[in-house]
Amino acid sequence: MNEIILLKLGELVLKGLNRRSFEEKLMSNARRRLRALGSFQVTTKQSITYVEPLNDDCDMDGAFEAMKKVFGAAGVCRCRACEKDKDVMLAAVKDFLAPQLAAARTFKVESKRSDKAFPLNSIQLSQYIGGELDDAYPHLTADMHHPDLTVYVEVRDDAAFIHGNTEPGAGGLPVGMGGHAVSLLSGGIDSPVASWMMAKRGLCLDMVHFFSYPYTSEEAKQKVLDLARLLTPWTGRLVVHVVPFTAIQEELRRSCPEELFTILMRRFMMRISAEVARRVGAGAIVTGESLGQVASQTMEAMQCTGAVTSLPIFRPVVGMDKEEIVRISRKIGTFETSILPYEDCCTVFTPKHPKLRPTMEECAAAEEKLDVEAMVKDAVDNIERIRIGAE
Repeated sequence: MNEIILLKLGELVLKGLNRRSFEEKLMSNARRRLRALGSFQVTTKQSITYVEPLNDDCDMDGAFEAMKKVFGAAGVCRCRACEKDKDVMLAAVKDFLAPQLAAARTFKVESKRSDKAFPLNSIQLSQYIGGELDDAYPHLTADMHHPDLTVYVEVRDDAAFIHGNTEPGAGGLPVGMGGHAVSLLSGGIDSPVASWMMAKRGLCLDMVHFFSYPYTSEEAKQKVLDLARLLTPWTGRLVVHVVPFTAIQEELRRSCPEELFTILMRRFMMRISAEVARRVGAGAIVTGESLGQVASQTMEAMQCTGAVTSLPIFRPVVGMDKEEIVRISRKIGTFETSILPYEDCCTVFTPKHPKLRPTMEECAAAEEKLDVEAMVKDAVDNIERIRIGAE
């Protein structure tokens, strides 16, 4: 039989009567990620999702890397399927895991027998495979606690499956099971991480980026599109809504107190994002705000910016320090792009002394001079929508 990929399900197995809908979404997401890599069959049985190549042209290396980024899978491994015969399984272990067996110094065998008709129970099967490996590989020593290599033998209804150490999967819930949200994507470190974290909880995302040309450059815009592209292996395809923000910022600079500029700017961002959400059928807004990180992210400031919309605002990094956010950024591959030295709209008109604890009354009074509804409508009507990813 062909080599296949197994996705070990995580918290999906706890979903009770809704579990099958989560499994179906996981399989659907996996199939889309695999389209460019060949013809694969994806099925789920007994808490395992099986990714099986249907011909020799499939890119198994690419498929394995892609499956490690599919939310919903807690573990991913390449394995060999074989007949449910103890000697055939032993031969499969020696052949399929030959490099790992040669490199390891300690090992153990873990067996799982889902097919209760198989004549050996799990302990007997482990003892048989382990004993034969101990005889065949003199350099190996059995270690039941901290082995270099764990040989897994799973006897299931359709076949037996042989694999070595399982690599961590993306975890979380399949994208799409948590609903639909819009995520504010700047060129910084925090917002890609926040987007990734909410996608991990099953949210399908549209991205909103505020672009202030000519104060921000085309290179800065391209940087944001590159960040979105780096997120798509985790999130699936994305639409980036590029909002023309220059006119709003210039009007705020002309008409409003300088110390409130950043707060008022973010209130417009929330209004525009809420309108984008309404147009695309999203039910929440995601931001990369971290409490106390900058002047616009004090508790009072976030209260003022969030007050302009009735949509829930998810702030997944709100309690993290910068080191924790950077660690995730490196893990998901966005850090090096995030630190490229291109400006974003939040840094263009930064006041010298921003107000740390604005009040709702101050914000409302400053906005009385503005035609807020018309400014929001003009920005939304002129959004450029860019699709990222070919799924």
